[in-house]
Amino acid sequence: MQYLVIWTIRPEHIRQAQERFKETGGHPPEGIKMLGRWHFASGGKGMALTETDDATGLAKWTQEWIDLLSFEIEPVLNDEQFASVLGE
Repeated sequence: MQYLVIWTIRPEHIRQAQERFKETGGHPPEGIKMLGRWHFASGGKGMALTETDDATGLAKWTQEWIDLLSFEIEPVLNDEQFASVLGE
């Protein structure tokens, strides 16, 4: 299943989050494939498209950053998958 992970850096933690990202690369744990990652030009928000059957692993990944970021995680469907929902 694919998930869109959207993060927002808490304003008081922007520098610390940027430093941690430079040090770690922010890569997901094994079992979670990152299909793409984008950073908003403002530097305070971003998103990653991931693929996994391991929701626990996804939660563990966000917990590594929860002290600095807030998250929204939504399962997403591509056009073909959504067309099947519509019965086409």
